Amino acid sequence: QALINRMGFNNEGVDAAVERLKKRKTNIVIGGNIGKNTGTEVDKTDEDYIKVFNQLFDYVDYFVVNVSCPNVGNLTKLQEKKPLMALMQKISDINKSKAYSKPLLLKIAPDLSTPELDDVIDIIKTLELDGVVAANTSVNREGLKTDENKLEEIGWPGGLSGKPVDKRSTNVISYLYKNLGDKYPIIGVGGIHSEQDALDKIKAGAKLVQVYTGFIYEGPGLVKRINKALLK
Repeated sequence: QALINRMGFNNEGVDAAVERLKKRKTNIVIGGNIGKNTGTEVDKTDEDYIKVFNQLFDYVDYFVVNVSCPNVGNLTKLQEKKPLMALMQKISDINKSKAYSKPLLLKIAPDLSTPELDDVIDIIKTLELDGVVAANTSVNREGLKTDENKLEEIGWPGGLSGKPVDKRSTNVISYLYKNLGDKYPIIGVGGIHSEQDALDKIKAGAKLVQVYTGFIYEGPGLVKRINKALLK
């Protein structure tokens, strides 16, 4: 009940995305989850984020700054406090300079240590971000049924998702909530394959949940079941 995704951010680029979004015929909330290109030099990383942020601004309802995706080269290094604070400061300043700002959230990995989580909490509070998405896919491969040689054959980089990251992401949510409270909403994600998984995230402090790998193993009916469980 897991996946390892090492496909990168394969798509036709921000220009093509904008053209599609211009034609949207729905009021369903759309988030812009932005990251850097694998081929972008490290010292030009911020430029990637800023370009995509500006181009998508008029066409999405909120932004998630993704600094934690293991299937894109050199991205996880951005989670160190100094470069992360610098990047989020730049984007936050641009956001506030607009005629109206958009909700700005930070997406983090499930593999962060307690001191690293404390750094993230400090950044969120200092810059007064609008929330945090916890958590992304994992670089951890412990406890998987697949043989280690097969995992090596699959190769690196790559992000593990699904049931193996369920408890870790819930623990991260719980820690964030204890330190952030209700002022900074948490979107809970990671290993949601059942109604109970979603409720566990909510009880840990998440205000919303996202489902990815659970769709593959459980089908789209999972959303209806989760909604019914939340209402109950």
